[in-house]
Amino acid sequence: MPGPATDGVQRIQAVDRAIVLLKAVAASSTPPTVLELARRCGINRATAWRLLRTLEHHGLVDRDTVTQRYTVGYGATVIASAVTDDALVRRVRPLLTDLCLRTGEVVTLAVARRFNLVYTDQVEPPNMMAPSWLDKPVPLHATSGGKAFLAWLGRDERDAILPAVLPRYTEHTVTDREELERELAEVRRTGFALCDREYEEFSSGASAAVLNSRRAPAAVVNVWGPAPMELGPAAARDRAGGRADRRRDRRPIGLSLLD
Repeated sequence: MPGPATDGVQRIQAVDRAIVLLKAVAASSTPPTVLELARRCGINRATAWRLLRTLEHHGLVDRDTVTQRYTVGYGATVIASAVTDDALVRRVRPLLTDLCLRTGEVVTLAVARRFNLVYTDQVEPPNMMAPSWLDKPVPLHATSGGKAFLAWLGRDERDAILPAVLPRYTEHTVTDREELERELAEVRRTGFALCDREYEEFSSGASAAVLNSRRAPAAVVNVWGPAPMELGPAAARDRAGGRADRRRDRRPIGLSLLD
């Protein structure tokens, strides 16, 4: 339910409620009805119905005329397509900087692009020179960021994007598919992925995925350093900042894409 403005920003209640409804539709695992949305958002049913009709008029939600259930409309995808990485980088940069200072290592942000990762920002500790990962293609199976990304895809999606034969880059690279699957299961259990000299002999890393409301990877936060790094479970949790997802009670580094 929309609450009072506590940040000193004057808000318009009708717009506030409409946005809350739109977010609720987007976050639903199954298309909700107006009654379900009204209850979930703490809005009067009649008010919710009028707001949803307005959103439907602008193409931001679609209503199934048979089931009367709502999904995100095509108009929302048009708006979303105008979002650039720059907006995300500006919002997340303070968090990356804080993580960089706490770990003393290079921190990068990679954004999910369909079935790949694009590195969009990098923060380095003071007085450290480090190679840039920006726009650099890296193998998904041999990097901590790639494994954090793969872990939250479906098995069929992984089968589609991974090569039939996993290339070896160092003697530490995991090239057995079933071994990789076991490692990805552990990533889902612990919330972070590790890379110990698997892509380059001189570097190791720890990464955590940022999950959207459907628990799909939207971005990945990575911490890289010279090998060997202290990548035991306790050190890895501190370096990766824990799993960052959109649920307010489970985002230790405070990273949220939509809130």
